Amino acid sequence: MTAPTKWGILLYRAYTPLDVFGPIAALEVLGRQYHTDMSFIAETLDPVTTRPQMAAMNKLNSTTFVEKLIPTYTFNTAPSDLEVLLIPGGAGSRAPDLNSTLAFVKETFPKIKYLITVCTGSLVASRAGVLDGKRATTNKMAWASVVPTNPKVYWVPHARWTADGNIWTSSGVSAGIDATLAFIACFYGQDMAEYIAK
Repeated sequence: MTAPTKWGILLYRAYTPLDVFGPIAALEVLGRQYHTDMSFIAETLDPVTTRPQMAAMNKLNSTTFVEKLIPTYTFNTAPSDLEVLLIPGGAGSRAPDLNSTLAFVKETFPKIKYLITVCTGSLVASRAGVLDGKRATTNKMAWASVVPTNPKVYWVPHARWTADGNIWTSSGVSAGIDATLAFIACFYGQDMAEYIAK
């Protein structure tokens, strides 16, 4: 198996920071040993924040949602040679206005080699229809709200992460780091994964 080097990180409003930055931290260390390209992809090139769209998701009106990422590509300009697409979870995965995001995932999935979801990123992939007939997992605290949304997925309740063909899914936010390390071990070797973990 050829190790993939071209990664796309999907961004949408109200993603969970650790879902993105945990795997990125592992990939940054990998990039010191192997050439790796990373693209941040969103609907527009506007900064993407972790701030929830709805006031009900921020009842105390906290200002701790400061994480912003600047996308490098839009859905229309994303690289055509992506090999891996990583979908983070977060409150935004439940947003009713993700139509363009879901369309991008559905259109991109057949062109990539691997899909990795973190936390409720599996909900985004499920809503896009790319998990149908596959084993997958998701955040255990969101289990009751995610699993009923798609009975065509074989949801695995007691998994930190799953791999089914070219689809890797992980449960809670820190499990995304574990899944990324397992993915790296698969393609770059266990020694490299352990080196990154240390």
